[in-house]
Amino acid sequence: MNTIKSFKDLIVWQKSIILVKEVYTLLQKLPTDERFGLISQMRRSAVSIPSNIAEGSKRGTSKDYLQFLRIANGSCAELETQLVITKELYGVTVGEVDELLIEVQKMLQSIIKTLSTET
Repeated sequence: MNTIKSFKDLIVWQKSIILVKEVYTLLQKLPTDERFGLISQMRRSAVSIPSNIAEGSKRGTSKDYLQFLRIANGSCAELETQLVITKELYGVTVGEVDELLIEVQKMLQSIIKTLSTET
């Protein structure tokens, strides 16, 4: 049986780190005049996902952890919206990033659902 010793052992955290890297790569395709607008906002949204998963896991209670997972899930929704805007404004293909984001969202929703029934 695998025991989770750290947030780094969580698949959802690992996938969200990959998501951050993919978002940063995608953002290199945007014009530099977006660096203080959409680029900055998307970086913050993406980084917020694994950061909140990690912080919540260290809070000590299921209730606190659940709250931070919900914040991470909210950041996913922000990023999803920003990907739509990026696609609409710049015609950038966001398929791979979008697929990974959906995977992270599904994982978060599953953990949230499980923890919600326990608290």
